[in-house]
Amino acid sequence: MNYDCTRQYINGRWVDARGAKHPITNPANESVIGQVAYGTRDELDQAVKAARAAFETFSQWSVDQRAALLADIAKRAGEARDEFAAAITAEMGAPTTLSKRAQAALGAAHFAVAAAALKDYDFEEKAGDAVVLKEPIGVCGLITPWNWPLNQVACKVAPALAAGCTVVLKPSEIAPIDATILAGIIDEACKAAGAPDGVFNLVNGDGPGVGAAIAAHPGIDMVSFTGSTRAGILVAKAAADNVKRVAQELGGKSPNIILESAPLEKAISHGVRDCFSNTGQSCNAPSRMLVPESVYEDAVAIAAETAASVRIGNPLDESTQMGPLSGSLQYERVQNMIQKGIAEGAKLVCGGPGRPDGFDKGFFVKPTIFRDVSNDMTIAREEIFGPVLAMIPYSDINEAVAIANDTPYGLSAYVYGASREDALAVARRLRAGMVHLNGAGVDVNAPFGGYKQSGNGREWGVAGIEDFLETKAVMAA
Repeated sequence: MNYDCTRQYINGRWVDARGAKHPITNPANESVIGQVAYGTRDELDQAVKAARAAFETFSQWSVDQRAALLADIAKRAGEARDEFAAAITAEMGAPTTLSKRAQAALGAAHFAVAAAALKDYDFEEKAGDAVVLKEPIGVCGLITPWNWPLNQVACKVAPALAAGCTVVLKPSEIAPIDATILAGIIDEACKAAGAPDGVFNLVNGDGPGVGAAIAAHPGIDMVSFTGSTRAGILVAKAAADNVKRVAQELGGKSPNIILESAPLEKAISHGVRDCFSNTGQSCNAPSRMLVPESVYEDAVAIAAETAASVRIGNPLDESTQMGPLSGSLQYERVQNMIQKGIAEGAKLVCGGPGRPDGFDKGFFVKPTIFRDVSNDMTIAREEIFGPVLAMIPYSDINEAVAIANDTPYGLSAYVYGASREDALAVARRLRAGMVHLNGAGVDVNAPFGGYKQSGNGREWGVAGIEDFLETKAVMAA
């Protein structure tokens, strides 16, 4: 398959990009599978101009009209699930089972959830004698990453359109294929609904180029960014001169507290597999496992056994559980972090530097577990974004909570106990935007986002729509 991402989608039509072309690489075999053309400043200006013109009409669409548009996009995206999954596996290496079951499925789900949320959302309410109106903020610049590419695009585009905003999207230059497919679906749905040209625009490019220009553009009212905390700081600084709203979903170093009451084998094996899912390339991965000292040795043995059972291989193989990292830069980062763990005195339980046996091509890494990690080590402080688990012993629950909260991040946390009540009591003490109890997964209806340097604002469900709304108080004599 040769994927073509050399056109931008601007003002309701595809236009040949004028910027430089770059290869799109399959991380499993390092082959070139297509090209992406980076946008120019002029192309971005055209997209913003189109979005501003479309906003005048689209912002006045009724809730029912917007809900119908979103429902149609959801339907079309669901029908294209296999096409999306194949693209995601090719561009960033997710195993095909994960691409179908989660990566592609979440894309359609966010549009369906936004459509359903609109039906019950009150855009007008009373406050004393005043009327409070919730109105779309305007033109939104959306900057998305490569690790969950379609999911991150959908969970920004869907609520923005639901709110009545128009958008300019810059997907990751590493994984732009799924966004190009989605742009075609949105084009079809918008034309079928009679939406004005310019409601949705797509301009490819890298962060320092198009991403920075979006953040600083005076014609953009809001920027929503997902990526590293380092890049998020740069986006916020670039946006500050225009005092535009900035919503950010950034990094994480999520703790996973195993309580003494937890069923140990189930809790440990689940935690290891969660950490290694998507090859560890999830901002909410439970990458710090906190285990009671009394069961620490048993927990380490279970973790090692679980890691050894993870099937690494060609992501197109249905039996593969862990594919490659997204590319050479991520591969080098993970290798460097593993070396830091060794240098700082953490003990390898399994894995370590280099590729797994039998792999001489592709950005594959060994599932790696460190034991005897202290929370001041680099591998416990910094987001690795790879299948690297740090196991930390604790003496009592107060120490566990203190270790869990001792991080600059606050995206997710995990607690495993004998009962929901046991786990919930600890969850209430954790400084994180999301807490998963006893193996629970994500919920597309619940807010997604974090505390501290994990960002600001929330995505998914009703909370996601509210991020794209302004509040207007109307007082009448």
